[in-house]
Amino acid sequence: MFQGFRFPMLAAVIAAVVSWSLTPLVRKFAIAKGAVDDPNQDERRVHKEPTPRWGGVAIYAGIAVSLLAVLPFAYREKPFPAYLIGILLASLALVVIGAYDDVRPLRARWQMLYLFAIGVGIQFLFDNIGRVQISGMSLPPFSSKGVWQSFGTLAVPLTAIYIFVVTKTMDTIDGIDGLAAGVAGIAGMTLSIIATYEGQPRVALIAAALAGASIGFLRHNYNPAKIFMGTGGAQVLGFMLAALSIVGAFKTAAALVLFIPILVFGVPIFDAVFVVIRRIASRQPITQADKRHVHHTLLGKGYSQRQTVWILYTVAAALSFLLIILVKSYG
Repeated sequence: MFQGFRFPMLAAVIAAVVSWSLTPLVRKFAIAKGAVDDPNQDERRVHKEPTPRWGGVAIYAGIAVSLLAVLPFAYREKPFPAYLIGILLASLALVVIGAYDDVRPLRARWQMLYLFAIGVGIQFLFDNIGRVQISGMSLPPFSSKGVWQSFGTLAVPLTAIYIFVVTKTMDTIDGIDGLAAGVAGIAGMTLSIIATYEGQPRVALIAAALAGASIGFLRHNYNPAKIFMGTGGAQVLGFMLAALSIVGAFKTAAALVLFIPILVFGVPIFDAVFVVIRRIASRQPITQADKRHVHHTLLGKGYSQRQTVWILYTVAAALSFLLIILVKSYG
């Protein structure tokens, strides 16, 4: 029963151990370099004490070390296809840019520019094993007689927009201790299970490594957090999850293509829509940072940080469970 999960489980364990053990070292390094989040910087902060950032370095290291250790044994021929090399290089770039942003914040337009550039560039690193591109979809959904509709040249901008949205929404929910890491862990496990059932073992392994690294980091990021993942960590998790959902779930569960992002990334996507609607209603710029996020709303109703993240964990897990059921039934 668990044979198909052996390598993903191994990848998850290695990533969790590396991320968990490396995070304290990254924390000390961040403090030494002044990469510390000041709770008095603006009113959106909910933590009380200065907290180091750059946790994304440990998360990325956990993923990379796990893949370097497991993939050569799982795939003796071509363990690192072109799309995966592209994902790892793009993720490394996000960690570096994010680390800079944590010390000297970049303007929103620059973040948008480099995220779109990465979303376009990743599509041109591919081979016969896989490609990070939403090339089309089957219509109508939930139909065994669906007809494949190719997006043609529109596939490039549509994919870039999808990657940007998922990456940015994962970044925006990183507002309270443990939320982004926990939601990313649930999403990674979900994509790994779907990929395993649908005959995408390599994608399952990579997604499991991401989930493991997120959970290992969560040990230090759970309330009260000793370190934050920072811009780089949140964007790496969002970007990798978006890319893996394209290579894996989008390709294997064609009938469910419209529902995959809604269910896997339900919490961050709902949060983004919730915030945008409230900002438009208040006639404020949609890029203006404030305390209108779902987690801020729950905190405002009297829930603690731990209660808030567990409410949102439960929602994320329920949506993911629903998707797994749908994939087994219609995928």
